[in-house]
Amino acid sequence: MDMHHDGPQGASCKISMLWNWYTIDACFLSSSWHITNQAMFAATCIGVILLVMLVELTRRLGQEYDAFLLRQFQREASRRYLDDVDPSGNTSSSSLVRPQSAAVVATFRASLLQQLARSVLHAVTFGVAYIVMLLAMYFNGYVIICIFIGAGLGKFFCDWLEVRVAAGAAGEGVIVDGKGGRGVEEPSVCCG
Repeated sequence: MDMHHDGPQGASCKISMLWNWYTIDACFLSSSWHITNQAMFAATCIGVILLVMLVELTRRLGQEYDAFLLRQFQREASRRYLDDVDPSGNTSSSSLVRPQSAAVVATFRASLLQQLARSVLHAVTFGVAYIVMLLAMYFNGYVIICIFIGAGLGKFFCDWLEVRVAAGAAGEGVIVDGKGGRGVEEPSVCCG
């Protein structure tokens, strides 16, 4: 099913709801994104690759920010624990709960600004991913290939595997800290 719409210069936009390989006169998202020459199409392909890489970058930024907040919470919990334990090993009354012979448990919540930053990062990631999904719905083979290339490059540059593994008697083979080592995670961003 092909639909042709007049663009700003009277040229017709080629929009197909079936698989296609249109280059010249292809339109994406609006009639103002009307491809009239090969250079515009090349710029569109490069832009799509960069857009998908941006999805991966903002996803990674969100993960790194959450890890940063977690490290802050862990430091604060350690500080509170050390402040609450007197030299004889007794604990004073505080918000920390210590079951017998168990670790100290503390509950932390992100502040309003921290949660706002988390929400903005998520909204940007979701919004850009939604635009990429809309571009894929044009069923243009070149654009879909560019989406795959962008996803691969984004993963390569923005989610490099880095894991700290403890070696030695007690901690042999125990993963101490992993960054980016979770494999495929929320590929569509929206449904994870």
